[in-house]
Amino acid sequence: MPKTNLRQIKAGIKLVYTEETGSAGDLQMGSKLTFLGAAGTVTGSRFLIENGKKNILVDCGLFQGLKALRLRNWAPFPVAPRTISAVVLTHAHMDHSGYLPALARDGFSGPIYASEASRDYAEILLADSAHLQEQEAEYANRKGFSKHRPALPLYTSEDAERALRLFAGCKFGQWIKLADDISFRLHHAGHILGAAIVEFSLGGLKVVFSGDLGRYDDPVMLDPEAVSAADYLLVEATYGDRRHDKIDPQQALRTITEKTIARGGTVIIPAFAVGRAQALLYHLERIKLAGGLRNVPVYLNSPMAIDASDILCRHHADQRLPMAVCRSSCGIAHYVRSVEESKALNEDDTPKIIISASGMATGGRVLHHLKRFAPDARNTILFAGFQAAGTRGAAMLSGVEAIKIHGENIPVRAEVANLSMLSAHADADEILKWLGNFREPPKKTFIVHGEPSSADALRHRIEEQLKWRCLVPEQLEQVELM
Repeated sequence: MPKTNLRQIKAGIKLVYTEETGSAGDLQMGSKLTFLGAAGTVTGSRFLIENGKKNILVDCGLFQGLKALRLRNWAPFPVAPRTISAVVLTHAHMDHSGYLPALARDGFSGPIYASEASRDYAEILLADSAHLQEQEAEYANRKGFSKHRPALPLYTSEDAERALRLFAGCKFGQWIKLADDISFRLHHAGHILGAAIVEFSLGGLKVVFSGDLGRYDDPVMLDPEAVSAADYLLVEATYGDRRHDKIDPQQALRTITEKTIARGGTVIIPAFAVGRAQALLYHLERIKLAGGLRNVPVYLNSPMAIDASDILCRHHADQRLPMAVCRSSCGIAHYVRSVEESKALNEDDTPKIIISASGMATGGRVLHHLKRFAPDARNTILFAGFQAAGTRGAAMLSGVEAIKIHGENIPVRAEVANLSMLSAHADADEILKWLGNFREPPKKTFIVHGEPSSADALRHRIEEQLKWRCLVPEQLEQVELM
């Protein structure tokens, strides 16, 4: 690990990486925690626990957004994958699970523990990710717009299959023993189906990873489950510096879509195939039941989102919707599976609503829809949640006049809006509400999975309101847990 990225941590948390030798020091006691990702950025969730017997990786996500972050995906993993004993997954979103195929390709062969719904989601997400990367590399080579000759995928479908064979489903609340002095259990985090807070019992210490916390009183997902104690806590800060808009999301969605339809336009909604797409279908069905958007077709153009909708209804105990409501919500859209059907949507000038992955417009079929519909002022590009720095979504919301897709500069004349209140992440107030369940302050709280401004804002608020000791760790920082 580069020694320039490591710094001394004081007040009882000690640096244990030996810079002179580039290896761990001769520590006989305690466990180590290394921040391999989601430190100083909102993506690339990866945390390594070492206790001398087992090396446990919590999450194994892709870095997304800025090019400097994306390049980390192509660098060798900071520790040898074959030395990792097991992976514990908080949930299946790509910034938490998307590097698993590369990890398995490069030597990891241990179990990957996840909730049963996360395992089901990972089956479609990782396969789709590998297919898209192979497809985009082929497209880049055919069109000649890549700087690399030839363009290669980060990993292949075979790598994804190798990783998927390692998955082991876990039930919420069930303790899983990894070694004599290491066990963990999952608590519901809300956020998306199967998302978990992970509680470790680690040689007498309790270490808790919040994962991505969901919203309270969400119509689809369960509330984040209360956790009452931790010696060390890692808490997400995606929205650590802001509050979500209190506007009714259904009313906001109805207003924007009906205004666009009235001027003869099409609404393109880049949406995460897992979680956000299903929430949008629920709200659109409620709008239609209330008499809105009559005769306006809704298309779900993402085979992965179609499969994810089926998984949502299968795991009815992990969400709020009655089975009948789940089925009717997911049935509101015309499902677009084939490439030919997807292309046909771009030839159709009829006003309509198209939901298509990905949520930050970083890849997938939605890019072809943006090329077709973004240049027309009658249309609307409607985002539905957080847009990481460096993504096309963040660029469009900032007001850029053009975006680059497949080597072309595409004018953005369509209306661009964001339904931030549809975010699946807890805002700052909701994070503090969840932290209020702890009976005593942790020895240390690490603020992760946030851009620098949001992480520091949350650190300051926790220190001021709760009087807890907090730290915003740096990439590759390593601490001893005592």
